[in-house]
Amino acid sequence: MDKKTENFLGIDVGGTHVKIGLVDTKGQILQFAKEITASLRENPLGFNLAFVEVVGKYLAKFPEVQHVGIGLPGLVSKDRTTTLEIPAISELNGFDLKSALLEKYPNTIFHLENDASAAAVGELHFGTGQTSQDYLFITLGTGIGSALILDGEVFKGVRGNAMEMGHMLSRGNSRLEPLIGRNGILKIAARMMDTFPEEVGQLAGQELGMHVLVGAASAGNSIALKTFAEVGEILGEAIVSTVRILDVNEIYFGGGISAALPYIMPSLDKTVHQYLSPYYLSDIKMQRATLENDAGTLGAAALCFMD
Repeated sequence: MDKKTENFLGIDVGGTHVKIGLVDTKGQILQFAKEITASLRENPLGFNLAFVEVVGKYLAKFPEVQHVGIGLPGLVSKDRTTTLEIPAISELNGFDLKSALLEKYPNTIFHLENDASAAAVGELHFGTGQTSQDYLFITLGTGIGSALILDGEVFKGVRGNAMEMGHMLSRGNSRLEPLIGRNGILKIAARMMDTFPEEVGQLAGQELGMHVLVGAASAGNSIALKTFAEVGEILGEAIVSTVRILDVNEIYFGGGISAALPYIMPSLDKTVHQYLSPYYLSDIKMQRATLENDAGTLGAAALCFMD
């Protein structure tokens, strides 16, 4: 690979869209396109083969591409050939995706990875911050994803799918993801509105959504601030456990909900400082990742550096 001049395809597979970017070695997205996931699922070929055909469409459009990175929203086999459990696109469960791609495009090198791990790799290679070679990466969005970069590599665990923080048990024996994923946050906000009706303010009559809540928090709305404070406490408790297990001191947050981090961080930081000892706190670093909305596409492309 010529890491100075080569362009890659970064493909971010999601339940709503499949996002495809032509990315250069500096992390610039030269061209970008989206395919509607539902359309691929409705294709007579079925999602799996329709997706393989879509990859071919963009390989034909960009014939110079030799490496393709693909981020997938779920569990992938340790050898990164087979999609095991992809909740948003169940058709992919147990599909040997890499073999299907190589059968059609034998001269192309494919790199498959969990999407949170891909985003973490993207921050390593294309981020504008000062990341080390060892850090925890947490994605806050519809779900909660996480990855550990250890010595500059994705930590896979024993069978290939370590670091599923979103499925850690948390308050009330619920998983972290339903508690503080998008729907969980909206449930917290609705509960706060019922509990403190006199503080609803500008949220009255509005359809609750993340942009609405972030906007309200920025205007000082106490319901929104209380909501994100509770999110921070719950996330902080999960981080305390994870830091104790991994002995990691550098943590980055990505995903769409990371836009709310200024309102989540005060209670998160307080919780972390309450439950961790001075050894862990002496050099802990927690901040928002830098790739923001491009993390999925750039992260998938950055997988091409990992061979």
